[in-house]
Amino acid sequence: MASESFCKGKNSWPELFGEVGEVAAATIERENHLVNAVIVLEGTGVSEDLRCDRVRVWVDTNGIVTRVPIIE
Repeated sequence: MASESFCKGKNSWPELFGEVGEVAAATIERENHLVNAVIVLEGTGVSEDLRCDRVRVWVDTNGIVTRVPIIE
């Protein structure tokens, strides 16, 4: 993963797959204070730029995490 080479702190949260989005976002921000966790509904268009201060938390219409959250 490209972000591992230059982004500081924890950068992947596989244990949060299937978790409630708000809980996942709070966990991410607690475990890596350098990032902002942003909840995004699946299917929403987003920019493709890599930012070491952002973790997208992809959720379904029920608010459940649908992808492993990573710095992106």
